[in-house]
Amino acid sequence: LAYPTDRAAYGRLSRMLTTGKRRTTKGECTLQLADLLEHGEGLLVVALLPDGRLTRAAGGELLQHLGLLRAAFADRLYLGVQNLLRGDDARRLAWSTDAGARLGISLVATNDVHAHARGRRALQDVMTCIRERTTLRAIGRRLHANGERYLKDEAAMRQLFAACPEAVDRTAEIVERCRFDLDTLRYEYPVDTIPAGMTAQQHLVQLTWEGAARMYPERIPDKVRGIIEHELALIDQLAYAPYFLTVHDIVAYARSQGILCQGRGSAANSAVCFVLGITAVDPARSDMLVERFISPERKEPPDIDVDFENERREEVYQYIYRRYGRERAGLAATVITYRSKSAIRDVGKALGLSSDTIDRLARTSPGWDQDLTPERLREAGIDPRDRTARRALALARQLYGFPRHLSQHVGGFVITRGRLDESVPIENAAMEARTCIEWDKDDLDALGMLKIDILALGMLTCVRKAFELIEARTGRTFRWHDVPPEDPAVYDMLCQADSVGVFQVESRAQMSMLPRLQPRTFYDLVIEVAIVRPGPIQGDMVHPYLRRRQNKEPVSYPNEELRRVLGKTLGVPLFQEQAMSIAITAAGFSPGEADQLRRSMSAYRRTGRVAEYRDRMVSGMVARGYDQAFAEHCFSQIEGFGEYGFPESHAASFALIVYVSAWLKKHHPAIFCAAILNSQPMGFYAPAQLVRDAREHGVEVRPVDVNHSEWDCSLESGARGLALRLGMRQIKGLHEVEAARIAGARGDGYRELLDLWRRAEVTVATLQHLADADA
Repeated sequence: LAYPTDRAAYGRLSRMLTTGKRRTTKGECTLQLADLLEHGEGLLVVALLPDGRLTRAAGGELLQHLGLLRAAFADRLYLGVQNLLRGDDARRLAWSTDAGARLGISLVATNDVHAHARGRRALQDVMTCIRERTTLRAIGRRLHANGERYLKDEAAMRQLFAACPEAVDRTAEIVERCRFDLDTLRYEYPVDTIPAGMTAQQHLVQLTWEGAARMYPERIPDKVRGIIEHELALIDQLAYAPYFLTVHDIVAYARSQGILCQGRGSAANSAVCFVLGITAVDPARSDMLVERFISPERKEPPDIDVDFENERREEVYQYIYRRYGRERAGLAATVITYRSKSAIRDVGKALGLSSDTIDRLARTSPGWDQDLTPERLREAGIDPRDRTARRALALARQLYGFPRHLSQHVGGFVITRGRLDESVPIENAAMEARTCIEWDKDDLDALGMLKIDILALGMLTCVRKAFELIEARTGRTFRWHDVPPEDPAVYDMLCQADSVGVFQVESRAQMSMLPRLQPRTFYDLVIEVAIVRPGPIQGDMVHPYLRRRQNKEPVSYPNEELRRVLGKTLGVPLFQEQAMSIAITAAGFSPGEADQLRRSMSAYRRTGRVAEYRDRMVSGMVARGYDQAFAEHCFSQIEGFGEYGFPESHAASFALIVYVSAWLKKHHPAIFCAAILNSQPMGFYAPAQLVRDAREHGVEVRPVDVNHSEWDCSLESGARGLALRLGMRQIKGLHEVEAARIAGARGDGYRELLDLWRRAEVTVATLQHLADADA
């Protein structure tokens, strides 16, 4: 056991654990005595006797090890003694007392705690079986011999160690000597991107105005200038400039490599993010509410999410590792906890239940907030008198909510100015060349640590490949801004729910909504993206909006100030920013307080403060002349979708990709189909469905042919324009390396399979795959 006495010692302990984790596979840690000696300064070490019989030979070896530790740690070494009522406790205590006296090592009482209460013994045994992947029947001596490894109070410990009371006293001594506290961990933003002689804020201001001049070459609109000035002041006040500079550096690298990327989420509320090229939502064409992104009241760093091409995100990951070093950057963790079904399945296996019984028990798991009556068990096909089944349900209920395993965050990177591995251990991820930390998002928020979400989006890969195909056909560079805006033909296509393959609007629910909403402008697409979500549906906003849009219901506003907030959504609040604006405009909330209101209604943060905000908002609106019933209705709508409501900024970011993918489908159907097939797996539809849709749009589709196909789908001249040649990636079981060998050796074409086998040197299995595909 190792206890850090101060911040520096904690850093060394964390680095030692990183060393042990980095030299092995994910989830393992291999440490040697030399590692402890190298990193041991400032640590209090408690040496524990191993389990097993203390023979003369084993005792002699233990004395040698204790002598080495005593020489290294002096009075910072203790010898741990336990009394777990195993039968040999008195003998082990006597040996420890003698060894401590001979070597000058103080004894300290420990208890090998595995549970907080004796009653958790059964759950502890089941968890041991889960970890060992076996059953209670087969676990044998790997279980503890009794239930003594629970957290005992002082009186119980003194009774157990009546023969050695000083060992109990020394527990308090260790506590007094350990002055380290997690509150002493202080995060510092990286400063690698800041030129010499400038502060982070000065450099950010410089880049921001340079970016604004590029985005608005004729003149920066007054509205945008005001928003930028307001944001820069907020960023300066909260000292967030290094964060923005770090994200800008990552995005700039991606763009320099031709990797498509786009910020989304609340960051798209930021004009600074827009002019830095991080996001694509123009503040001149939208209503910004930066406090949805950063505010003094939030007391936590901003959270910028950036989507990169799915196929090339790993390049961005490796750039971050190169730029900052493995000891300063790592992927965050995600704690996967037991839900009802996973708990009953793991417990059922440990108890040795059959798979069909486990399945039936799992079906009873919803509604664990209620008692499982005999009737409910019978309905699930479980005999209420079956003690093992009832025991499984009781233990699963205890296990519910426990951590199950540590997973890797979908893309959250932590980057520090100093050594990250002196704050949290870093380990190898399951995927080669990735490293991650042990802490999850909530841990990082608690310590105010920077997290940048480097996310992946398959459609960005598809769009980039489509642009490259257009460039290859036209001979000129084609980029995002070359897509003509507000094309009526694109909206005509979407109004007919002709959206197979189009980003975000290809699901059945979206296809059902498109003809009803009839999008005719970009902002209609913003609403389309946001409206088919749990929030607007739960808040009863969808049908009122559609009725007003179809002129079946009058649009009215209580006054002009709410018209300004809700006018673009016909009086119905559809976005989180609107909910916040209502609180600010109609109830007198500050922008930061409005964000706290939004967060208090989050489904996973309900803390009982919603009622407090209800009283504040309703009374604030009534004081400003609003009708009581209207005020309560407003709050109910906001409460109805809370965190499930889409940020308008996020919807606008996604709507840009909707429009671009729809434009490609409308005007370049062969290219769009080739690009989306070459970006699989992604989207709702299988390749065969995408090909059928392309044919229905007049695209000539040519089959896979070893004499013409490459790995990717390609374009050829056809009788009616471009023809789509399917690539060898469509052949099940064929690998890209083999396809490259086939394409490279074909010369003027293969005459028969035997000819291909000889020239391309492929396996018989590959020949079978080609024959099965009739390629």
